[in-house]
Formats: sequence, C-alpha cells, structure tokens
Amino acid sequence: MENISNTAPQKQKTAGVLNIIANVLTKFVSRYLPDAYVLAVVLTLVIFAAGVLFTESTALQMVEYWGDGLWSMMTFTMQMCLVIVTGHALASTNPVQKLMQRIALSVQNPPVVAATVALFSAVMCSIQWGFGLIVSAMLAREFARRVEGVDYRVLIAAAYMGFMTWHGGLMASIPLVAATDGHLLQSITGIIPVSETIFSGYNAITIFSLFIVLPIIAYLIHPKGKDVVTVDPKILAQVEIIVEKQEHPTIANRLENSRILAYSVGLLGFSYIGYLWFTQGFKLDLNIGNMLFLCLGIILHGSPIAYASAIKNGAVATSSVILQFPFYGGIQYMMEESSLGADITLWFVESASASTYAVWTFFASALVNFFVPSGGGHWIVQGPLIMPGAVELGVDLGKTAMAIAYGDMWSNMAQPFWALPALAVAGLGIRDIMGFTITAMLVTLPIFMITLTFF
Repeated sequence: MENISNTAPQKQKTAGVLNIIANVLTKFVSRYLPDAYVLAVVLTLVIFAAGVLFTESTALQMVEYWGDGLWSMMTFTMQMCLVIVTGHALASTNPVQKLMQRIALSVQNPPVVAATVALFSAVMCSIQWGFGLIVSAMLAREFARRVEGVDYRVLIAAAYMGFMTWHGGLMASIPLVAATDGHLLQSITGIIPVSETIFSGYNAITIFSLFIVLPIIAYLIHPKGKDVVTVDPKILAQVEIIVEKQEHPTIANRLENSRILAYSVGLLGFSYIGYLWFTQGFKLDLNIGNMLFLCLGIILHGSPIAYASAIKNGAVATSSVILQFPFYGGIQYMMEESSLGADITLWFVESASASTYAVWTFFASALVNFFVPSGGGHWIVQGPLIMPGAVELGVDLGKTAMAIAYGDMWSNMAQPFWALPALAVAGLGIRDIMGFTITAMLVTLPIFMITLTFF
C-alpha cells in the first residue's frame, strides 16, 4: 500500500464489534494473503494438482486444459480494460470532475462517507455491474481527496461491497441466460422467466436488504482515531490533460483539436445506441456501457487529441487485469474439463434435501466461485448438475438458479477477481480492502439464508 499513512487527526474512540472484526481480518490478510497475481498462480497450481489427484485427468490433459483456457477470456479482458480506461477518461473531464466534487462536498463525516459510497455502489451495480464498479471507485477517490480523516481503504472496500447486488440486478447473467430461448438447460428446465428470478419477491427482499445493510456495515467498520489510514490528496488528483495551442496550426493540428470531429464521432456512437434500443429494446451490457463511456468522454473532452491523452493516462491501470485474467481463464477451463467443478457441486447436491437444496446450492456456488469467478461459467459448470436435481426434488427452479447467482456474488467479497478493476482505479492492492469485504460477507450471510429458506 503506497502513499497512504496513518495520519488522521481524529481523537481515539471506542471501536465497535464490526470494527474490531474488520481490524482483525485486515491484519490477518495483510500478513497471509499474497498479491492478487501470486494468488492466481497458486490457485492455478492447486487446481492442476487436484485435477491430477482427484479426477481421471492425466497431467498432460490438465496442461492441455490450462493452455486451451488461458486465452479464453480475451474478449472479456479487453472489455474490462476498456471499462477502466474509458471510465478514467470520462472521470478526467471537467463536467464529471465538478459533479464528483459537488457530491464529495455534500458529506463530510467519514463513516457517513463510507456508507454513502456503499449505497451508491450497491444501487449502481444492481443496474450495471461494470459501470457500478468503476464509477463507485471514482467517487471513493474523490471523497478521499475532499474529506479529512476518511479511511481510503474502507472507501474502496465500500465501493466493492456494492458489487454484492449485481447477480440479483438488471444485468444478472444466470437469470438472464435461463430466460433466453435455446439456453443450455432448456430441455430440462424450460425457460425460467425473469418474473421468477430477478423480479421475484424474494429477490426484491434480498437486494433491498443489501441496500440497507451494506451502508450500515461500511459505517460501522470505518476505523477510529489512530487506526484511520488516509491518503495524500495530491496522489489522487486527476492528471491534467494539457493540449498545446499552436500559433500557426497545421492541418494536422486543426484535425487533432477539432471539436467537430469529437462531436461527430460521439454523435455517431449515440445514434447507434439509440437505434439499437429502438429496434431491439433497452439493454445495457458491457459493450453498450463501454460505448456510452467512450462517446460521452470524447464529447466532453472536446477534441480527439485530448481524449487520446486521457486514454493514455488511464491505460497504466489495466496492467493487473491484462496479467491476471488469462490465468483465471486457465483455471476455469481446468475446473470444467477435468470435472473438478462438477465433482464439488455434486458433493453438495447429494447432501441436500428438498428443503435445504437452495441453501446447499448457494454454498456450492460460493466455493466454486473461487476457481470459476465468471457468472456465466457458473451456469456451465454447475447448472447441468444442480438444475436436474431441482427438477427431481420439485424445488422451485427460479430460486435454484438464483441460489447459484447469490453464492457467486456473495463469495466475491473474498475473491479478488472482480475487485481488480476497482483496485486499478484506486491504486490499491487486495490486502488493503479484503479484511473489510470479508467482514461484509460474513455479516450479510443471514440475508441469503433467510430469503432462500423462508421465501
């Protein structure tokens, strides 16, 4: 953790229970949790060894699975890199900077700031998770710059906590796939309408409970007094985009600084999005989200050369995603092709009855998520085993699908894969936030247990 220090001016106050738990977990992960890339390498070797020891796969086959999967996330990796750089570029525009400053100045109490970031993130991630992760991290940075005595680690942790709502939100991959004609398990489950998953009563209770509980957690885990870790505001300042004006501009200079070019390409992108929504209905996925960021950023920067400079400044933050996502692609392929993921899921399923099926599915999904962090990957690995069991036992299919989704998003709080984009924006490492997010994971567990058991 660089450029941040224990320099808060607050008086020492008595810590609450959650604050103590968060401190203990933070010290634990700081001592024992390796860098995110090292963790990805360790998981790779663990799954390789487990595949050889506990499945019929040979070592050579596991090598083949890993190699085949290593580049399986290339499209997704590029999408996430664009989320980061276009988000950075948009955040560096004057209008967005002024808006962020206005929001940051509206709240000055550090624990309330943490709660505000958590609520903002939870709502945004339930609408579109990629957008929610980035803009929440941006807001957290701005609060850290503007509010004295606020703990920067907790703000970024709060921004990531909100990600716990994504798989019950509008862009939840598993329920949307299950509602799509021709999906993988349609012959077994039929089409599961979103009225039985995303827009069900139990999901509304789950998500709105998280809207309430996550800000409370963020408020209570904010450190007191000497335990607060602050950051130098100068470190978090946006890099100023300087475009030199030529006294006798050439045609090339005029093109580089042309507002007409910037506005034209921005309008072209918005026209495409408008056409798509008009002809195919409203949807908001990673590609559309990136196009919105791209076009809005180009227009607000006002010239092609200014936007190119902003993208260049943001590109350095993509290094962790570029390095680590391929390793998780390899891990996911080894889990799928060796049947390790299926074996783990089957062990949980065989231990369940009709009344406990959703809960056991939740925990199976939570465990598999450490090795298959993709929501869509969960459906591929676990769906063919879990959904037929639900049919056989007469368990609600919508709730079973959501149990897979809930386990995925809940255990993300202890899995750094999805935290990487937010950490890239923040300039922190997983050890800085994981103690706080694991605390949130433990506290929110009863919400999922209650909704999966009683609703």
